[in-house]
Parts: sequence; structure tokens; C-alpha cells
Amino acid sequence: MTKKFSIILFTALVFMMLLVMVYFLYNADVIPKPAKSAESFGIETVKSSVDFNSNGVDDYKEIMLGAREDALNMPEYNGDYVAGGYPPDDVGVCTDLVWRAFKKAGYSLKDMLDRDISLYPSDYPDAYPPDSNIDFRRVKNLKVFFEKYAQSLTTNIQSIEEWQPGDIVIFGADAHIGIVSDKRNNDGQTYILHNAGQKNREQDYLKKHKPTAHYRFDAAKIPHKVLCAWAD
Repeated sequence: MTKKFSIILFTALVFMMLLVMVYFLYNADVIPKPAKSAESFGIETVKSSVDFNSNGVDDYKEIMLGAREDALNMPEYNGDYVAGGYPPDDVGVCTDLVWRAFKKAGYSLKDMLDRDISLYPSDYPDAYPPDSNIDFRRVKNLKVFFEKYAQSLTTNIQSIEEWQPGDIVIFGADAHIGIVSDKRNNDGQTYILHNAGQKNREQDYLKKHKPTAHYRFDAAKIPHKVLCAWAD
């Protein structure tokens, strides 16, 4: 084997290894995939009739933008108990992305949940005894709240027009939660904004992870005694 042939062979092997590495990183969503918009599939984006914080952006879009802000901020995945409830901005889990998304739209999801638990404790078996420092960071409690005060939607990912930016999605046995993005894959299925400690937090996630609940928030369904605005 000549030296020139050895160099060619080595270069080819390195190139093949790089291709394999890129393939696995791409399929693991470490390398972001090119995304498409709703318009690419002739889907009209649903807008909320509510602009709760009166800033000119409807609730659905703002919830999605808030989730994206947290995803881009890349908080360290840590679900430790925090006195006062709120972890610092550089720390969080999947539920923290959700309340931060609602904060962007002007809502205090923590306060709304706390009020609902105090008014209807029997609705929240996983919040007994109540603990306002952690109840809003548990998926099971958020599911109860959204079942009561949000529109329940399909979990069929093939019904692509029914998945809209700002929707809330729960996975598994109430194990994980995220927010629907305005990005879509080549089949029109929406990406999910979520925090499971992964590097890329806006992912083509639905194909590999079965959604078990899907909601669209509706402020009009929340009683005034439960509805709470975010107050800095």
C-alpha cells in the first residue's frame, strides 16, 4: 500500500465518520432542522381574541414567544424546591417554561393555580396539602387547571391544522409539558418548545413522543376570582 493511497483511504474514512456523526446529531435534534411555516401547508394561524396585557400581541402568539424566550435562554435543568416558588431565570424544568410563557402574555399562572387549589382543593389530589412553592411546577396540577379552563383539542398529530402556536401539550403519564411552536416539519407537524435539559429546546418532537393531552388557553373561561395578572 503506497503512502498516497493510505492518505486517500484515511481521508475517506474520516469523511465517512463525519457524515455518520452529522446524521446522528441531525436525527437527535442537536443540529436544528430546516423548519416550515403554517403558510407552507395552507394553514391559517389561529389568533386569540384576547390581548391580556394590552401590548398589541394576541395571547396565543405571546405565549409561544414567551416559551421561545425561555428555550433560547437555556436555563439549567433543575427542579429543586425553591422557597418562594420561582427559580432564578437561569434555572428551570418543563413547567417553568410554561409559567414563563404565560408571564410573557401577562398572566400569573402560579397565582391562578394557587387560587384554584384554595377554592377547589378536591380537584387537585396531587396538591394535598397545598404548597404554593411547588404546586405550579407539577405537570399533574397544571393538567387539572387546563382541563378546567382551556379548550381540549386533538392528540392526533396528523390533524396538522389543529395544532397552533401557543397551544399547551402534555406527554406521557403527565410526565412532561411544552408549548406548540410556529415552526413545522416537512409533514406539517408543529415543533414543540420544551425543557427536558436538552441542547435544542425547539424540536420536531411529536413524531417520537406521543402527546396525551392538548389544550388551547382561553382567558374567557377563567372566573374573575381565579384570573390573575402578572405583577412584578
